[in-house]
Amino acid sequence: GKAIALTMLFTIGLAVGLFVLMPLLIAQGGVSLLFGEVDTGFESLLVHIFEGLIRVIVFVGYLALVSRSAEIGRVFRYHGAEHMTIHTLEAEQPLTVENVRKWPTAHPRCGTEFLVIFIIVSIVIFSLLAGVDLWVAILGRILLVPVIAAVSYEILKFGAARRETGLWRILFLPGIWVQKITTKQPDDSMIEVAICALQESLAANGETAPEGSWDPVREPIPDVGELAKEMEARLDAEEAAAEAEPKGEAVVAEADRSTAPADAPAPDAPAPDAPAPRAGGATEGA
Repeated sequence: GKAIALTMLFTIGLAVGLFVLMPLLIAQGGVSLLFGEVDTGFESLLVHIFEGLIRVIVFVGYLALVSRSAEIGRVFRYHGAEHMTIHTLEAEQPLTVENVRKWPTAHPRCGTEFLVIFIIVSIVIFSLLAGVDLWVAILGRILLVPVIAAVSYEILKFGAARRETGLWRILFLPGIWVQKITTKQPDDSMIEVAICALQESLAANGETAPEGSWDPVREPIPDVGELAKEMEARLDAEEAAAEAEPKGEAVVAEADRSTAPADAPAPDAPAPDAPAPRAGGATEGA
């Protein structure tokens, strides 16, 4: 519990620092270097514009950087499979690999879409803090993060149902573009995993998948406690075997020595070296 809480606090703090505060400090410092003190409306506007651009660059750059990892790339492929499966369900088509494969990997209600809307809304709301002291700007941005998140969620929820209309379609386009980074084409096994996960989610809500959906063979999930005991016993056995192995070798060596015959002849001594020749070719004793 405590470890999870600390991890969440660290993650939230890192996100706020990286995507909210760092762009402000970089923009403020850059404009100050170019124009001196930021004390006019024009300079405050420049800070706000640069801050928004830096925030976008940091966000997209971060996603592009982590996507180069093989493990994250695999996660993004599962991410694409999830979206494709949701598309299939929303179209009321049977959940099969063939049907899922027809749909795009991007989805308008994706978490990536939410983050893009969050950045757009933050640029608008943070403009209200243009021209204030730096410490007020920092504190205001931290306090406004929950407000921006709530507004962004409502926009996402409201616009997702109207995403085919002109204005909302344009608003959602940046998020769809960014999902080209965060979603990749999955293989068939990943689609099967996504179908299984969606079917379990539907079953948990008392719903069923469309008729004709792929029905995988289900195996009972082992009890977590039993798995833990089995793993602990296996580790104990491996440790005991590792500790006993050197002792066993010593016992075998001692047994070999004890069974050797007492009157066994000693190994032949090496022959003495031949006498060195004297000067003139004569040998000693000639």
